[in-house]
Amino acid sequence: MNDIKVAEQLLRIKAVFLRPNEPFTWASGIKSPIYCDNRLILSDPEARKIVEEAIANTVKEKFPEVEVLMGTSTAGIAHAAIAGWILNLPMGYVRGGNKDHGRGNRIEGKLEKGQKVVVIEDLISTGGSCIEVVEALREAGAEVLGVVSIFTYGMKKGIERLKEANVLNYSLTNFDVLCKVAVEEGYISESDEKKLKKFMSNPSDESWQNI
Repeated sequence: MNDIKVAEQLLRIKAVFLRPNEPFTWASGIKSPIYCDNRLILSDPEARKIVEEAIANTVKEKFPEVEVLMGTSTAGIAHAAIAGWILNLPMGYVRGGNKDHGRGNRIEGKLEKGQKVVVIEDLISTGGSCIEVVEALREAGAEVLGVVSIFTYGMKKGIERLKEANVLNYSLTNFDVLCKVAVEEGYISESDEKKLKKFMSNPSDESWQNI
């Protein structure tokens, strides 16, 4: 299964790092037992091959009518470019905001009104940045078919926000699969897995640390 293969690679290269006994601190101040940096995929040829082929296959299977791939800035750009090369599709990317010089573009690359677009994203958490990209493309006249992301935390807030914005997302792997693989391969213990799942049920509740 692609979701297991991708999870194995993310754990192997520490693109997703699980540290329940020494939590990371998010910008919000929340203590988190998980940290994700999918940019590391690009530095590892084996992981890169597996992930990019999985992105391309998912796009082809779920959105066969796609005409353009659009990466999110900045982490999704390289993945959109590589998947676009595999699928022989044009690609571009969407900035976080309009450029403050030149033509002031927010969408980079050629995009015609009415074109069918799939967004390539590296990570879905609360879904906010991904939804902003989709809305920018819709405002530009694109028909956004959906999103293909590498990893999702599966947070309730993210799922609800995507649904409200009418955004269809397919992730290569997710938090539950990753935890299962992590236990099976000895990255974490079963008690660690309970901490991780307790955290994900409510990230602002720090009681998971006492399990």
